Amino acid sequence: MLKLRLKRGGRKGQPAYRVVIMESNSRRDGRPIEDLGYYNPISKKFLVSFDRISVRLKQGVQPTQAVKNLLKRAGIAGV
Repeated sequence: MLKLRLKRGGRKGQPAYRVVIMESNSRRDGRPIEDLGYYNPISKKFLVSFDRISVRLKQGVQPTQAVKNLLKRAGIAGV
């Protein structure tokens, strides 16, 4: 099953996350199928490709709870 989830990057104490599509059973920092944007929790900056996310959600990709909360906060319909 494909999941829309966060992939961690950045340095120790300064996390930065990529919003990616990956297999649900792959490891957190593994190779993604598609990279859709990023989220920086320190500066609260959230930038994603909204049209690609809506296409992927219609195709049946399931967002994780963390990504679902970010999308709701950004105002993405259909989450």
